[in-house]
Amino acid sequence: MTAPASRYPTAYAAWRRDPPAWWADAAQGITWDRPWDRVFDPDAGPYGSWFPGARLNTCFNCLDRHVAAGRGAQPALVWDSAMEGRVETLTYATLLARVAKFAGALAALGVQVGDRVVIYMPMVPEAAIAMLACARLGAIHSVVFGGFAAAELAARIADARPKVIVSASCGLEPGRTVAYKPLLDTAIALSPHRPDACLILQRAALHAELTPGRDHDFRAAEAAAAPHPPVSVAATDPLYILYTSGTTGRPKGVVRDNGGHAVALWTSMAMIYGLDAGEMFWTASDVGWVVGHSYIVYAPLLRGCTSLMYEGKPVGTPDAGAFWRVIAQHKVKVLFTAPTALRAIKQRDPDGALLARHDLSSLQALYLAGERCDPPTALWAAGLLGRPVVDHWWQTETGWPITAGFRGYGLFPFKPGSGGRPCPGYDLHALDDAGTPVAAGVTGNLALRLPLPPGCAPTLWGDDPGYRRAYLADFPGYYRTGDAGSIDADGDVWVMGRTDDIINVAGHRLSTGAMEEVLAAHPDVAECAVVGAADPVKGQAPLGLVVLKAGVVRDEAVVAAELVALVRERIGPVAAFRDALVVQRLPKTRSGKILRATIRALADGQTPVVPATIEDPAAIDEIATVLARG
Repeated sequence: MTAPASRYPTAYAAWRRDPPAWWADAAQGITWDRPWDRVFDPDAGPYGSWFPGARLNTCFNCLDRHVAAGRGAQPALVWDSAMEGRVETLTYATLLARVAKFAGALAALGVQVGDRVVIYMPMVPEAAIAMLACARLGAIHSVVFGGFAAAELAARIADARPKVIVSASCGLEPGRTVAYKPLLDTAIALSPHRPDACLILQRAALHAELTPGRDHDFRAAEAAAAPHPPVSVAATDPLYILYTSGTTGRPKGVVRDNGGHAVALWTSMAMIYGLDAGEMFWTASDVGWVVGHSYIVYAPLLRGCTSLMYEGKPVGTPDAGAFWRVIAQHKVKVLFTAPTALRAIKQRDPDGALLARHDLSSLQALYLAGERCDPPTALWAAGLLGRPVVDHWWQTETGWPITAGFRGYGLFPFKPGSGGRPCPGYDLHALDDAGTPVAAGVTGNLALRLPLPPGCAPTLWGDDPGYRRAYLADFPGYYRTGDAGSIDADGDVWVMGRTDDIINVAGHRLSTGAMEEVLAAHPDVAECAVVGAADPVKGQAPLGLVVLKAGVVRDEAVVAAELVALVRERIGPVAAFRDALVVQRLPKTRSGKILRATIRALADGQTPVVPATIEDPAAIDEIATVLARG
């Protein structure tokens, strides 16, 4: 399964010797309308810009060129809806035809180069069609997670000022239908900016009433439109704005450019995931998140792969074997999902009985990202699947992985808990609070030496100063990731969580991620979270919350005592870990990230600001009740 020797050191060294030459060579994989004047301009924007002077169209690179190369009959996008119980396959030719016509529909409503289009959609093919249609026109899309609260959607409408909004009548969740149109109407009413028009996809589960003069039927508009050709744009022009979750005040809109984005994502598919044209890639995420932007829509299509879009859950649609069914049915070669999905499956089916019902012979690797995968879960998945399990780390701002294991170069030895090694393009360091690199194995602030590689956010929407303050000011010459971790002697990176998850216990800086790793190793624990709660003596004290595996009926107090003893044994008394509480579920965002800041506020007796991205708001009340009981 693992290559005897990795070609990664050679590739990384080649990038270090001459970064512009390395990226110029990578850029040969993209079709350009005009070549660049120079590979990198260090004087443009907050830290520089990639491929200035070049022109291209991202949609052309995703669709037209593959059809022209004779692969129009190859599946481009396979939609598997567990919610509707059906599968739809769009070939490259079919997807191109639909995207060109929908681009024509947007153009008929006045959308031009540089105009913004907000997309508020469920996991349906039309979401990808709308994104690609914007790219075809040179318009800037801003996808907002379907079902987002009206106030959050209103803030994004106010900031992006879209000419058109594309939405749907509803989204489908297990056991319920979420009406989108009332949320959209309320958001538009709350926003000081009003779009010229809305395009609404009517779904069979719920029909929405359209507002006369403003709203148009998605399918009717697409059918009536003339196909629109791709519009050439500057490589440095924005492709999209993606607002990060949990912001207050003005939303923080991460900008992605066209040229660097295309080069980085095209390169990453073969380099990191070991995939090329015609191969099936499944990213089990949502188009509302950066993972969905990069690895459901753009990267697979840029490379000519087949991308699988799944509308469903890892458990409950119908059971914890859903992922294995999808892999077997569609012959998925590489699966990319979040650790929280694996933990949910592990909790319901720890022995893999449901997996055994499916033929997973097509699967060659499992990639994980979104938050650090605890080693017990990584080992469980590797043992169950018998395939490489690769944790890799990146952010909305970077748009593609900072660290990874590289199927294209030959994978490294498996180190559960590690996020891999830096991708070519990233010069990663662990710094102390003064900005000085720390020794190997020592936890510090993970930071990237500037410039960032192609594909990373060049700025925030309309806010260069805000970008500098948020990312560049703390460590001059570096981009501050906001994550804490260490780099070991082999060069493997260990991301332990956000820097605010490094707690100070009586003067000792301790990683809550390291404590979570210990708790997750207990045979009864399905998933866990550790936060630093305020302590009048020590400043902070660690508090652990754990969810037990399905079927565990042991006394909770006994399990809690074992967990406290385990942390004391493996980390030591210095951790001062004395509290482990059993809960039924942990509060999470819809992308699967545990809301540790919310838990910490509850533990400190504060009223938390509950983000709009929360998956199950009732989990907050449950945690509060458990904490009150002590």
